[in-house]
Amino acid sequence: MSTPAEDKSFQPYWFAEAMQRELGGQPNVLDSDIQTDVCIVGGGYTGLWTAILLKQQQPNLDVVIIDKGLCGSGASGRNGGCLTTWSTKYNSLKKFYGEQEAIRLVKASEQAVYAIDRFCKEHDIDAQLRMNGTLYTATNSAQKGAMDSVLAQLDKEQINSWQKWQQARVQHESGSTLHQEGFYSPVAASVQPAMLARGLKQVAEKMGVRIYEDTPMENLHAETPITITTPNATIHPGKVVLALNAWMLEKFPQFKRSVVLVSSDMAITQPIPKKLTAMGLTDGKNVVDLRTFVHYYRSTPDGRLMLGKGGNYFPFANKISKVFDQPSRYTRILRRSFNRLFPSLQDETFAATWTGASDRSTTGLPFFGKLNDHDDIVYGLGYSGSGVAQTWIGGQILASMTLNQNNQWTECGLVSGPRGQFPPEPIRWLGALTVRNAIRRKEHAEDCDRKPLWLDKQLAKFANAVAKTDKNN
Repeated sequence: MSTPAEDKSFQPYWFAEAMQRELGGQPNVLDSDIQTDVCIVGGGYTGLWTAILLKQQQPNLDVVIIDKGLCGSGASGRNGGCLTTWSTKYNSLKKFYGEQEAIRLVKASEQAVYAIDRFCKEHDIDAQLRMNGTLYTATNSAQKGAMDSVLAQLDKEQINSWQKWQQARVQHESGSTLHQEGFYSPVAASVQPAMLARGLKQVAEKMGVRIYEDTPMENLHAETPITITTPNATIHPGKVVLALNAWMLEKFPQFKRSVVLVSSDMAITQPIPKKLTAMGLTDGKNVVDLRTFVHYYRSTPDGRLMLGKGGNYFPFANKISKVFDQPSRYTRILRRSFNRLFPSLQDETFAATWTGASDRSTTGLPFFGKLNDHDDIVYGLGYSGSGVAQTWIGGQILASMTLNQNNQWTECGLVSGPRGQFPPEPIRWLGALTVRNAIRRKEHAEDCDRKPLWLDKQLAKFANAVAKTDKNN
């Protein structure tokens, strides 16, 4: 969904860049009552993929998308642009859904990366997508060996795309001598996230999807017949898909304890292509470290360096506050991390900083279901910071649910609604901050090659329960 109305003057870097490439023109705002077969609320990746997949299967189906702001102006247009898979989440997938489903979902996430690349090529979407893989690294000795358990399981199931690189190669191709260990997978890509979202919007419109921007849903009346009210019109849909992700909590408080909202903050430099080439940062592969609140970075085609860090801001009561629509308030933390990774670039200023909202679920995986068991209203959210590729899976699931199909997507383990709840407020918020601060102290000690305090180590173990976040991608 979009940014709040009071902060529309601010556009995150990726989204501002994408909009500059579009010709002028005003958003298509819904101003008269309409009927439609399917109304999708939310014009980000999940909503757009759902609409496209519905039209691919049933071209005559009338599909409408409404968005509070502009399509892609929410999380879809401000993330790190890392298309990665669920392979590193295999152990969690197996724990919650069983071995066979875990294998299938890992393979599906790999299929998603290739499918998005293929779709962009087939439809001439210039999203700066580069299929150059991802590199997961240890930036201190405490992180070394963190991949061993999951890679052993992937090896056992013969679905391991990762290979261990020698330290010299890791440092050369990551542009930083800070890395002590690294694993590379070719099944990953980087993308300009807002350009991907806007490209999907254009394809959806060409397929006949009616898209109304600056058209927020005010109320959803689930009684038959279903109605959706907007400021200037009423929609009478046969079915509804709720694809709001983090913004779901604004309208549906029953999900407030199903996810924790957490920021991932990003910074990007001015173009410095010669310096990046000299450092070995030329192909845009994603580099991600193995701490709890990860660092992730990559180069861009125009020679900029983007760095992000997860796990900074936890809003009270999971409210989407203005913090998410301003330059990052954690620039000092980003700067410190940037200088530590790239000491030769300490004099390079940031061209922009921004913040993205990640909806971290209790499992670290998205969940899908029927709203209040209503057969004609489906939803999906909780991508937990891993969503650029995985929203293609979300679109498959929601499209299949909308069409009442019985297939691998509707029978997927993710179609089970939220699993478990976080503590109520203020316990959740206080707990999240306590654990976050303990993790910060623990990881700082490890960065300095010191032994962390015993209490910080114990508190950090709660990360899976209250605060753990992945890269905003």
